[in-house]
Parts: sequence; structure tokens; C-alpha cells
Amino acid sequence: MAHGFEVEAEGVEPESREVVRPVLRELLGLVQNFGFNQGELVEGATKVLFCSGQTSVDGEGVPQHAGDMAAQIALAADNLEAVLREAGMDFGNLVRLNFYTTDVDAFMANAEALGARTGAAGVAPPGTLLGVASLAFPELMIEIEATAVA
Repeated sequence: MAHGFEVEAEGVEPESREVVRPVLRELLGLVQNFGFNQGELVEGATKVLFCSGQTSVDGEGVPQHAGDMAAQIALAADNLEAVLREAGMDFGNLVRLNFYTTDVDAFMANAEALGARTGAAGVAPPGTLLGVASLAFPELMIEIEATAVA
């Protein structure tokens, strides 16, 4: 039960997923290191999950790991994984990731850990990285927003 709504996990995969990368073909190493594509065409999806931004907070909503970008990325990814799991999905279902960060340089220096998780799931979802002045709490440095299909 997620927020009072029943979630059915059918485990149905999209009929097809096609990488769309016309501009970054020459920069394949860059996109593989950070785990993203310019676009991903998904056909035959039966369920779409739009995830709100996940941050480095515990189960009570208290920010964790102030000043530690690597730890914040890891916990935000864990929280995203929990949302996906509640909907009967996992990282392999991700088709879009957007990142909001208060420190782009720190994010870039630590993003490979997240790229390793999406890579292990066999996906490289397209997305956008945005530098922002602040997030919901002053301690937060990263917020990860996602879309997944099954």
C-alpha cells in the first residue's frame, strides 16, 4: 500500500526500448560513465510511474549526511529504489532521471556511483542535471526525480 493506494505489480516489461543518441554518439564514454542517454523510446508500456524528487532523508523525513554528496546520492537512490519497489519496479524500469543539485561540481565528482547502479540494472536513462540555489532543506545537496515504465 503506497500512500493509501493499492499498487499492483504485474512485472510486465515494455515491448521495446530503443536508445536515441544522435548527438552524443561521439561521446559514448561520457554517457556510459554517468549512465545516461539523450533519449529512450519506449513502446508497449502498460504502467508508468512518475516519482517525485527523492532526497537524502530518513523514514521520518529528516535530512541525512549534511555536506557529504556521495552519501546523499546513495541515500536518495535508495529512497528512489524504495518507491520503485513499492510500485513493483526496480532500476531496470527507469526511463528518465532528473537531478537537482546545489553543487554541480560535487555531483559530477560523485555521480559514477549512481551510474554504476543504473548500469548494473542494464539501463542508461536520459535526464537533466540542474544546479539550483537550494532544495527543501538547507542540508540537502541532491534531489533525484524519476520516471519508470513496466
